[in-house]
Amino acid sequence: MATFFATLPKTLALTLVSGSQSKPNPKKASSMQGQKPTPRKPRKASYGASRKSILKKSFNQEQVMFTAPLSDDPAVAIIGGGMAGLSCALYLEKRGVRSTVFDTGVHGLGGRMGTRMIDPQSLIFDHAAQFFTVGDPRFAQLVDGWLEKGLVQQWQGMIGELEVGGQFVPLPSLPPRYIGVNGMRPLADSILSQTTMVNVVRPCWISKLDPFNGMWHLSENGKPHGQYDAIVIAHNGKCANRLLASSGLPLVARQMKKLELSSIWALLAAFEDPLPIPFEGAFVKGVDSISWMANNTKKLLHSLSSGPHCWTFFSTAAFGKRNKVPQENIPSVTAEKVKEAMLAGVETALGHSAGSLNRPFYTRVQLWGAALPTNTPGIPCIFDPHGRAGICGDWLMGSSLEAASLSGMALANHIADYFQSGGARPDEFAVGLHNEFHPLEGHDIGQFPGLGSKEQMDEAQAYQLST
Repeated sequence: MATFFATLPKTLALTLVSGSQSKPNPKKASSMQGQKPTPRKPRKASYGASRKSILKKSFNQEQVMFTAPLSDDPAVAIIGGGMAGLSCALYLEKRGVRSTVFDTGVHGLGGRMGTRMIDPQSLIFDHAAQFFTVGDPRFAQLVDGWLEKGLVQQWQGMIGELEVGGQFVPLPSLPPRYIGVNGMRPLADSILSQTTMVNVVRPCWISKLDPFNGMWHLSENGKPHGQYDAIVIAHNGKCANRLLASSGLPLVARQMKKLELSSIWALLAAFEDPLPIPFEGAFVKGVDSISWMANNTKKLLHSLSSGPHCWTFFSTAAFGKRNKVPQENIPSVTAEKVKEAMLAGVETALGHSAGSLNRPFYTRVQLWGAALPTNTPGIPCIFDPHGRAGICGDWLMGSSLEAASLSGMALANHIADYFQSGGARPDEFAVGLHNEFHPLEGHDIGQFPGLGSKEQMDEAQAYQLST
């Protein structure tokens, strides 16, 4: 296990080359050794940026080529505090490497491991990741730790597939399905609690990455946030694209640009009385506005009382795309339209007549504008050794909590191996910079390894819900 000690002064050796074909420019590198380049006169930015303009900036930018010796005690900046970023931080520490996690979360870490609690009604909703399965022994080790601490448990409630009109087919009980005992978000805190060398800065929106003096300098709207030997991008979507568009990492940016993401609406709804539904969760088939529904009250609180009962409903990706708006500022008319369409979809899925479903006393809609990947390169991580930058995330191997965790672990070990090598043979550590992407199969709300093969589903007995 590699351990790194006190930092020694380092000399600058940073060269910029255009793309991957131009020759190094010593004069340009020399001019950057003593002081930062004189900033250009800021240009008034227009609102937003088109995908075409971001692509053009990304592909035309110059490639950072770090040649400065690595620190004896290197530090890594991880941008994104979801499962992938936190797993990366945890496994970097296991290899003796310090890191700082920067996350935009106001309420806490976890990304899509989100649980929302509404007081004073004592309502609870898993409004992102609903449950997860385990297929890999490395992820199983992490889950076993959660089980020992009482943070997760098997979801024993009935879940299955619901065809339009009310035909329900239960899924087999294997593989085990796991949920957070108090929701998903505490799992993020648990990962962090296992560390002593991980610093967390939140809420923080890193807006710029500057290569200078052999280090990455991070800032948030002009406010410095330290310097690091390597960076990890552990989030995706428009924000990650804009961050990478002028960072000096065209190969990394090019791979990120290939990623396609779905948009999913979440409707949180609380009912005074239980809905006449025997299952606790269902993948919905044949309804445009609904792809998933789950009873949080029974799932998380095991309540069989008369209410309130808290349900999470997810839209299909097609519905999300058709009704997509800026998620930071959802127009009230759109929110109302989406809510009514999704409640109507629930009635259609259950085989109920229009308007027959009890009205919820509490509702909230949320758009996950960059919800889940629809394509993947099928690799554990991406790493550019010349730019000392990497990417981790569920989309690199699939669309699940397990995929996110394994990706973070893989990048952590890869970076630690690179540090241990001293960076003397960088080309040997390049990974994932040219892989092609292929379509990703799965449910609209993600993948669940081992869950419900077609043969098992064919053998399951379907029954019609009473209306």
